[in-house]
Amino acid sequence: MRIVLADDSALLREGLARLVADMGHDVAAAVGSATELAPVVTRVRPDLVISDIRMPPRGADEGLVTCLALRREVPGLPVLLLSQHTERAYAEELLADGAGGVGYLLKDRITDMTALGRAIDTVAAGGTVLDPELAALLVARQRDPLAALTPREREVLTLMAEGRSNGGIQEALVLSAGAVEKHVTAIFSKLGLVPASDDHRRVLAVLAYLGARG
Repeated sequence: MRIVLADDSALLREGLARLVADMGHDVAAAVGSATELAPVVTRVRPDLVISDIRMPPRGADEGLVTCLALRREVPGLPVLLLSQHTERAYAEELLADGAGGVGYLLKDRITDMTALGRAIDTVAAGGTVLDPELAALLVARQRDPLAALTPREREVLTLMAEGRSNGGIQEALVLSAGAVEKHVTAIFSKLGLVPASDDHRRVLAVLAYLGARG
């Protein structure tokens, strides 16, 4: 199959290209930035894109963002993302459309040619491949809706469940009003509570807390 590679590390890019070629695939292009990736894919129309998540120009999630945009342009375009980091949020974004043909592997596993080859074949065929560490994180998130919260956010939510107002939380944890508001907003976001009145979302957040404990 024709594959486009994207990674800002020339050494890793060349090594990956060699591995992919040894598997019998055609490396149609290999680029070093997300800016280069989109036009190359539009021109080449590969069977699969393998891309780093964190790419220039900002070194943030440009690889992921670009691949998601390409999948909107070319529905079903298979993409296999690589990263040095286990980021549940990235995996959730990748899986959000439910269309399949996606994968997310940690870079330290790509030296296993059998696993990499299996991942390439699975994603290209429309399947989904997740690194075991990521899969464990996603399962934990499903089992515990509070899994994404930081220890401080859990403390804030506990006090919310006790009926404390923001002022009461501020006093109990010796935080500024702004810090409390920031934690409460983060809790709403991580629990997936869509914009509504804060009173309503506080009730839903407390229900999530009680459900996780009970």
